[in-house]
Amino acid sequence: MRILDIYIGKILLRHILVTIVVLLGLFVFVTFIDELGDLDKGQYGIAQIVQYTILGIPKTLYEVFPMAALIGSILGLSVLARDSELIVMRAAGVSILRIVLSVLKVGVILALFATLMGEVVSPFTETKAQKIRNESMQTNIGQESNTGVWLRDDNTYVNIGEVLPDLTLLGIKIFEFDGENFLRFLSTAEQGEYQNQRWLLKGLKRTMISDESSAADQVNAAYWSTVVSPEILRVFMIQPDQLSIWQLRRYIDHLRSNKQDTSSYELAYWSKVVTPFATAVMLILAVPFVFKEARSGSLGRSLFSGIMIGLGFFILNRAFSYFVPLFSIPPFLGAVVPTLLVCGLSIFMIRRIV
Repeated sequence: MRILDIYIGKILLRHILVTIVVLLGLFVFVTFIDELGDLDKGQYGIAQIVQYTILGIPKTLYEVFPMAALIGSILGLSVLARDSELIVMRAAGVSILRIVLSVLKVGVILALFATLMGEVVSPFTETKAQKIRNESMQTNIGQESNTGVWLRDDNTYVNIGEVLPDLTLLGIKIFEFDGENFLRFLSTAEQGEYQNQRWLLKGLKRTMISDESSAADQVNAAYWSTVVSPEILRVFMIQPDQLSIWQLRRYIDHLRSNKQDTSSYELAYWSKVVTPFATAVMLILAVPFVFKEARSGSLGRSLFSGIMIGLGFFILNRAFSYFVPLFSIPPFLGAVVPTLLVCGLSIFMIRRIV
């Protein structure tokens, strides 16, 4: 049985790899063409677009992994069915459930790979990709670093500790220089909110610096006029797909303490938890499809059905990212419903062929 597991595993992994390459090629090409629409904005040139596209591959791979697993496993099992190897296995006394178990072992390996991609590789590369894009397109306004967001407005330099999802600013420092590049004013604020086309700074402390001395005063709130707009700051927000599961958990708690909406981050959290299971479920679903169509002699139909289900799963996942905030659906349900539907379909179809 160990030899059978290895043999089925090699066939499935080979075809899943081919499917991944094809899907990645398609999605990467679409991303590259889409980014050409922002060509020459700031310093966003071809080199930056290529870097952004390449660094976005792990995220794309993570998103299409369940679909690639389903299509690739159907292709691999279809090859076994075409060469009558599945029939030989059944004649040798191997049950369908035993074949499902062999496929499930491959699913466990792929689930571990998906977890590694989603928890380690994708957050790192996606952060780098967004940093390259944002800095290239906003070069003459500011840049992002490990100490927060740094922005420049003429002779004024601004450091923002954090940009929350509703564009509330935390930990603001404003450095104002004169024409000879001497620091003249240093302002710090606990929080900033955009109101009436201006930023309202709360907990503001302003220090005036001269050649001989300095003087400070503090006010509860004051307006701040600047060219730094919410549209500029929006690109520096932390995106859910830039975080791992553990980072998302901590960030959700942080947002709740600041009374922020956490639905999109909770959806990303549960989606990352569910994705490895979705990958394994997709492989199991391929078995009844192939056996059912093999009996009727129409393996091409199983491949077409698999592609449709894979696309449906991908689209449904994307759709729920909009449905959750729009219809106030609990994020947990938004993340697990597509996988539960596929799991239910798998169990139903396996029971029909066993």
